[in-house]
Amino acid sequence: MPWLGSLAFAQPLVLAALLALPAIWLLLRVIPPSPKRRLFPPIRLLLGIQEEEKTSARMPWWLLALRTLLAALLILAVAGPVLQPIPDTGRDGPLLLVVDDGFAAAPGWSVTRASVERVLTAARREGRPVVLLRTAGTEQGVEPVAMTAPDALAELERRGPASWPADRAAALAALDGLAEPPSAVWWFADGTAAGPDAVADAVRLAARLRDLAPVRLVLPDPADAPLLLRHGDPDASGLAFSVERAAGRPEAQPLRVLALAGRGEVLAHADVAIAADQRQVEGSLDLPIDLRNQVERLEIDGRRGAGETVLVDERWRRRSVGIVAPADEGADQPLLAETWYIDRALSPYAEVRRGTVAELIEGEPAAMVLPDAAALTDQDRAALRSWIDGGGVLIRFAGPRLAAGEDPLVPVPLRFGDRQLGGALTWTEPLQLAPFPTDGPFAGLRVPDDVTVRRQVLARPGPDLTAAILAALTDGTPLVTGRRQDDGWLVLIHTTADPAWTDLPLSGLFVDMLRRLTALGRGDETQASGSFRPLAVLSGAGMLAAPPLGVETLDGAGLAAARATAATPPGFWAPVELQAGDDEIPRRALDVGQNLPALEPVDGAVLALPEVRVGPSSETELGPWLLAAAFILALADLVITMVLRGHLNLPARLRPAVAAAVAALMLLGNGGPALAQAEVRALEATESTRLAWVRTGIQKVDEVSAAGLEGLSLVLRDRTSVEPEEPLPVDVEADDLALYPLLYWPVPPEHPDLSEAAIAKVGEYLRHGGMILFDTGDAARTMADEAGPGAERLAELFHGLDLPPLAPVDADHALSKSFYLMPNFPGRFAPRTVWVDTPRSQVNDGVSTVIVASSDFAGAWAVDRFGASLLPVTPGGEEQREMARRVGVNLVMYALTGNYKTDQVHVPALLERLGQ
Repeated sequence: MPWLGSLAFAQPLVLAALLALPAIWLLLRVIPPSPKRRLFPPIRLLLGIQEEEKTSARMPWWLLALRTLLAALLILAVAGPVLQPIPDTGRDGPLLLVVDDGFAAAPGWSVTRASVERVLTAARREGRPVVLLRTAGTEQGVEPVAMTAPDALAELERRGPASWPADRAAALAALDGLAEPPSAVWWFADGTAAGPDAVADAVRLAARLRDLAPVRLVLPDPADAPLLLRHGDPDASGLAFSVERAAGRPEAQPLRVLALAGRGEVLAHADVAIAADQRQVEGSLDLPIDLRNQVERLEIDGRRGAGETVLVDERWRRRSVGIVAPADEGADQPLLAETWYIDRALSPYAEVRRGTVAELIEGEPAAMVLPDAAALTDQDRAALRSWIDGGGVLIRFAGPRLAAGEDPLVPVPLRFGDRQLGGALTWTEPLQLAPFPTDGPFAGLRVPDDVTVRRQVLARPGPDLTAAILAALTDGTPLVTGRRQDDGWLVLIHTTADPAWTDLPLSGLFVDMLRRLTALGRGDETQASGSFRPLAVLSGAGMLAAPPLGVETLDGAGLAAARATAATPPGFWAPVELQAGDDEIPRRALDVGQNLPALEPVDGAVLALPEVRVGPSSETELGPWLLAAAFILALADLVITMVLRGHLNLPARLRPAVAAAVAALMLLGNGGPALAQAEVRALEATESTRLAWVRTGIQKVDEVSAAGLEGLSLVLRDRTSVEPEEPLPVDVEADDLALYPLLYWPVPPEHPDLSEAAIAKVGEYLRHGGMILFDTGDAARTMADEAGPGAERLAELFHGLDLPPLAPVDADHALSKSFYLMPNFPGRFAPRTVWVDTPRSQVNDGVSTVIVASSDFAGAWAVDRFGASLLPVTPGGEEQREMARRVGVNLVMYALTGNYKTDQVHVPALLERLGQ
């Protein structure tokens, strides 16, 4: 493409026609104006004998210049001028497009996609093929793919960002498979790398790309820089987390971390801020144990991406564990009480309760610990057996009481008495613990050298004893035995819970062993042997989805050491032998940040590449504008010619002035009297059915509203007789609201204030039958139906507006059956109560004029220009999005038809037509 400074031409040979402009000038100059027709009666000669009017033999110079300019504009338009075009190397070969599409690209993916589209538009205009190299890769690996520019854009639209890091080392190796050298390289980088090794891989990739062709590096905007949310210590009192970024920023970055339940309800939030000179901040979410155990994920509010999301599995849950003992046992001499050691071992990761067997079972603990000093009745034993069958874990400790008598509530038969190891009257020495079996609950725990056992209760030999041993001493005698009993476990530790018989309660191993045993009560057999498969994977947008084909399986130990890749995507993993529909699956979470080094910045200085920015104004095609200008000049020439020929009845002395004025107006782009802006808006709103949304002035909110109503318009055109055109924005301060039967009004917490005139206009609109859907979007911020910041802001904005009382929509309301039968009203988030005003039947035919929702309907409806959904829907995924679309159809139908569905006048006619 030939360049002329910041101007280039797609068809430069057409510019040769400019050489004909002098000939056109001369040709137009020698052509006189067309002759005028004159009536010549004799009386006219006598009356006009004094008039000496002359007709020019040549075209006026200004008309000549106008027509020459018209010809020049047509030539330039056909030549395809482009202002500030994307640079072209002038070399032959395909365009290599390297896109970092890992998790770090998710926050700015829409901007990256738009920039890639502009580069591909230039490639399509030049007729260049494209080689697309996605550095995150797929299950098949990282490989360059040759395709056309439209296919490359469609590929990026289809897959979106991945949920694992970019693999630039694999991308470097994939460059060896290029069929021919590229003419130019565009690298859309995410600006980060995980650890020094990844930075080195990025530098090597940059050097290899420089060897291939000129490279242009495009980095995301600093506002779209990725954040990495990581888990904290599972044993912390709260849900600990940390937020990390690759580089500092000039100012502090405030963040809000949300704790979400399985259906998307917000259970709690924590506000943190990364200081300007910091790259990481830590925080914690303190919740009651019942709420903490409902948390399924943590995410950063307002940011959707796999890096900004972590999944919570059983390792971070705090379970209730009961100790069968009085609440005040050991208060006088705590170090002599077994319960003191048990309590200290369990407290860091569980809620410990004390009481009788009946009291503890009523509280539904995950596990129960029975010290040797606790006495059991037959009624207690029966209750414990039933509780164990239902999934509980009973952990018993041996001691003098169990050694002195027989108790049937044990996993294996026991010998009478106890065995003493060491002492003045024995030849034996205290024994150490043997290594734990690799297929048991203690697999992976290290046995300390200083832990010994001096006394123990022995098991009676039998054929089932070997299978019941979970831990043993070095001589092979059992230290811990256990038996599965229906859904629960019965476990016996063959020594005491205090230091009387063993040093075990004084070690950290005691804490780890009790933690592993109590974990059996919730089915979290995280150390079980066997293979794990993905149960649900995390998408690049941070949403759970069905796992793809070809994903590898991992064993239990390998899962803990795994990192998120295309072959092992982040998400929930479960044992292969379990069924996906089982609610009690022991899930293990694999997050993006697991085993991932700290993020490091990667920019043009590090890569030694020139940075460029591909923005909305980077390239402008001038051809359409030049054609429009030529059309306006042609109209001006037509009007001027009609004036000069006398086809317009104007006085002769005014014709040149009028012609010049018309030409000036045409050149300024005002070809005639323009309609006022209000008239244009009125025509747009009344010529066809259009949905309307209220402009808030907040860019992201307005973009979602526009995309949401566009998506709802598509659904209406496909499914109903309503065929709305492109939705319109409405300014409540300036526009006439009466033109629209339904307004969608998002109300975020930061909604700007309204003037008194605007509030009065809204009240007048509602009194005359208008309908407004207020959507606060609070389902993303609060749990249950608690009023959130958006609802509070809505109340502040319209506190002076006289409205009827609001009531929840019930099954009898026309809104729930105006087109589809809707039991509830989900949006982008879980279904929440929808409120409507309750006008009297004689007012507006009883039709509600105010609808207040909080589920972000526009976010669920929003589509891009290709009709693909823009935002994820939680927790129901695409099924919930379909229900949200049906809610939108019902809303529009209710606005257009009112209470028609509840009009009982039509029931007899309908029944007669149905033959009933």
